[in-house]
Amino acid sequence: LEQARANGHDLAGIQSVASFFISRVDTEVDRRLGEDTRDYLRGAAAIANARLAYEKFETMLRTPRWRALEADGAHPQRLLWASTGVKNPAYFDTRYVTELIAARTVNTMPEETLHAVADHGVVDGDSISGTYDTSRTVLDKLTLAGVDYDDVVRALEAEGLQKFEVAWNELTSTVALLLDDARAQIDRSGNPAQKPPPFPVTAVQTREV
Repeated sequence: LEQARANGHDLAGIQSVASFFISRVDTEVDRRLGEDTRDYLRGAAAIANARLAYEKFETMLRTPRWRALEADGAHPQRLLWASTGVKNPAYFDTRYVTELIAARTVNTMPEETLHAVADHGVVDGDSISGTYDTSRTVLDKLTLAGVDYDDVVRALEAEGLQKFEVAWNELTSTVALLLDDARAQIDRSGNPAQKPPPFPVTAVQTREV
C-alpha cells in the first residue's frame, strides 16, 4: 500500500485478504496429540491460532504507520478464514464459523457448513475480542503436551503449498484441453474467424484443499 501510494495510485480502490486455514490446524495438532489423555486440547488449536492472528490485526490497526495509510483512503487487509468445514465428525459442525466472528473478517464456508450455520448456527456478535489470553494458554498447554506448534505451522505451510500446486496444475491442464478442443473445432470448420463454443465451466471442478 505504501508503494502504491508512492506511485500515485488511489488506495481506496485496493482490497485484499490474508487467508488463514482453520480446520487443518486441528487435524494436524490432534494427530500429534496421539493418545494423550488431555482431551480438552483436541480441537482447540485452530480457533486459538486464528484468534491470536486477529489480535495482531487489531494491533496493526493502531499503529501510526497504518493510520497514515488509512488517512489516505486505504482499506485494511481483512482476515479470511478458510477451510472452515469440520474434518472431525465429533466436532460441532458450525464451530469454525460461530467461534470466529469479528469485524473485518471473511469466512469462506463450504456449502455444507453454510447450510448448517443457516439451520442451527448461533451468532451472538463478536466471538473473538477478549479471548486472547485464553488462546495463548491453549498454545502454551500444547507445548507442555509435547506439540511443537512452530513445526505444526511449517508442516501445514509445506502441505498447503503442495496441494495448491497440484490443484493449479490440474486446473491449467483442464483449461488447456478445453482450449485445444475449441481450436480443433475451429480447424474442422475451416473458418478461423468462427467463435469457439462457449467455455464449459462445468468441466472445471473446484474442491476445498
